[in-house]
Amino acid sequence: MNQKQIEIAIEHYLENWGWKRMDLKAAMFDMDGVLFDSMKNHAKCWHETMAHFGMDLPEWEAYMHEGRTGAGTINLVSMRERGHEASEEEIERIYRYKSDLFNLCPKAERMPGACELLVKVKESGVVPMVVTGSGQVTLLERLNRNFPEIFREELMVTAFDVKYGKPNPEPYLMGMEKFRKWEGSHDGNGEKWAANNFIVVENAPLGVQAGVAAGVFTIAVNTGPLPDDALLSQGANLLFHSMQELCDEWENFYQMFPYFLK
Repeated sequence: MNQKQIEIAIEHYLENWGWKRMDLKAAMFDMDGVLFDSMKNHAKCWHETMAHFGMDLPEWEAYMHEGRTGAGTINLVSMRERGHEASEEEIERIYRYKSDLFNLCPKAERMPGACELLVKVKESGVVPMVVTGSGQVTLLERLNRNFPEIFREELMVTAFDVKYGKPNPEPYLMGMEKFRKWEGSHDGNGEKWAANNFIVVENAPLGVQAGVAAGVFTIAVNTGPLPDDALLSQGANLLFHSMQELCDEWENFYQMFPYFLK
């Protein structure tokens, strides 16, 4: 990735959405597959769970459904494999089985480069946020243990905050709203916080769709087995192949913004 590619990506975003500038205030990060190397565990457990219940969900395909609610994934596969949606009782039983399998997996490590990137983001004066479909009750404790002094509870969006999962833009719209309430509805110049004050960092097609639909500059980090086009075709503004690569390029990315403040 070079500065010209970054410059072109920012220019295209501004033109598409009618903004005159980018004024970055906060960065919204997905969790699984972005901050933690956990998607391979999710994919394996989804595959084994569906096989247990007589259905087929290849591990690679689980990455395509990342960000979808558990019920949504189960019903999608059920419709394809059986021709009908699962009952509420089936959904509960299938998802409980998957969750039990996942809890037996080794704890996922931090994604290489994630901690270093978050430190750089914060040192740049940009506020790091988490926007995840997870509903883990110990989420903040886990984040604080792995990424000390980075995240704030009031700036997290989880499964408990939204009605609709990704690819619906609601999670990222909620993230922007939480930032507005935390920081104040306007900046010091009286301008209202808007989508051009944020970026999204995602690893999944549905997450990219959600970020783009929310009007936010969306960075895809391809940490899984999907081809790059699976993310770029959903509207990702930039694509990196690891969190370490994004970390290494952060300064080149961030320093481009003053160029557009005109």
